Amino acid sequence: MSLEVTGKLLVKYDAQQVSEKFKKREFVLEIAEEINGNIYTNFAKLQLVQAKTDIIDRFKEGDMVKVSFNIKGNSYVDKKDGQTKYITNLDAWRVEAAGAASAPGSSQPAPAYNNNAGNQGGNNYNAAPNFNPSPETIDDLPF
Repeated sequence: MSLEVTGKLLVKYDAQQVSEKFKKREFVLEIAEEINGNIYTNFAKLQLVQAKTDIIDRFKEGDMVKVSFNIKGNSYVDKKDGQTKYITNLDAWRVEAAGAASAPGSSQPAPAYNNNAGNQGGNNYNAAPNFNPSPETIDDLPF
């Protein structure tokens, strides 16, 4: 299953040679989502693997990019406690500049991104003072 996400390239890490046969490079996207007039900022760490580790080189931090990725997961038994543990990776396979044109049929503008470069922590959103984060307050029906 292939997924796409558009966001601001926040951080590019150096490539890591994990083993003789496996190389990866991680990067972080700042993804803004507008819900009921409030902007919620999320941060997603994705990875590029093997020969694709250099496709992020043509972008600089702060660029808006569209990333195509797959969700990959593995399980393993922890030798310390014998418990089965799970790992989930977001494996990017294409990174391209986010186009200025909207997708067909989309009339909503993209949400505003956090441009406060000095803020490195927490969830950054511009919520109304009386914001209630309970799911009952969110009307996400498509009609």
